[in-house]
Amino acid sequence: MQSNLHNVTDEGSELPSLLLGAGFALASLIILPALAQRLGLGASLTIALRGALMRASNRV
Repeated sequence: MQSNLHNVTDEGSELPSLLLGAGFALASLIILPALAQRLGLGASLTIALRGALMRASNRV
């Protein structure tokens, strides 16, 4: 009985991590390039920021 409760709490703790990682991926693929274009940032700086966000999403 206790092992079933333990498994449910483990799966429940993965959801916030998954949502945060998906948020970082969305930000790096869609939101960041749009903001960079609006602010007039160069392509190399945009790529560097995108890489940093993708690394952050992998760590979560």
